[in-house]
Amino acid sequence: MTSEKIRILITNDDGYHSEGIIALENALSEIGECFVVAPASEMSGASHSLTLARPLRIRQIDAHHWTVDGTPTDCVTLAINQIFTAEKPFDICVSGINHGPNLGDDATYSGTVAGAMEATILGVPGIAFSLVVSRNPDFNESIKVAKQIVKKAIAEGIPEKTLLNVNIPKGEPLGIKITKQGFKDARPIISEHIDPRGKPYFWIGEHRIGFHAEGGTDFEAIDEDYVSITPMRTDLTNYSAIERLKNWEN
Repeated sequence: MTSEKIRILITNDDGYHSEGIIALENALSEIGECFVVAPASEMSGASHSLTLARPLRIRQIDAHHWTVDGTPTDCVTLAINQIFTAEKPFDICVSGINHGPNLGDDATYSGTVAGAMEATILGVPGIAFSLVVSRNPDFNESIKVAKQIVKKAIAEGIPEKTLLNVNIPKGEPLGIKITKQGFKDARPIISEHIDPRGKPYFWIGEHRIGFHAEGGTDFEAIDEDYVSITPMRTDLTNYSAIERLKNWEN
């Protein structure tokens, strides 16, 4: 497949101006023609939310760049079903590179993962990329990983109805591991403050106690300085629990 035939949709949850999405677009432009449709402002933690209670506004920057005042899911939905309906379909949707990890349970909160998930639901293969460094990230190694994985996905395909959640360690990775989603031990921290008008407001944070870095999890791969690729799907069914709960039927 030649680069002229490859069309890549790029989104994220850190916002249109983030360093990660700019680095990703520059890298993937060597593979195919990139089109960026990203949130106008940061939407971290938006998960797979779709804006239904207010109208959305699309702003075209140029022939290859658009912003949406909504979530990553909004961006992908509008890109595929509104902005580019008259053009050739996308070959792949790439979300990221996120500033910080999306490992274990955190993937369920992630707008980065949700962007790739929405594309997968709409029939476009999706990959989410996250660099596990939140402050002062250096994307030099992560864009090499992104190019490698996107090339492989285009050449060999991704299993149907499956998205890839890719987490990249700090520095030069030792290699790539296919992993399963791990679990973290954490509890929320809620900080209460008073605004200038005397009304309370709240910040939600998290105190992380630890994580399970064993048994082939994404945490284990990152802990050992490997890139973690976790295949995910929108089917949340716990199949092992079906038989156990059969006696609830009547």
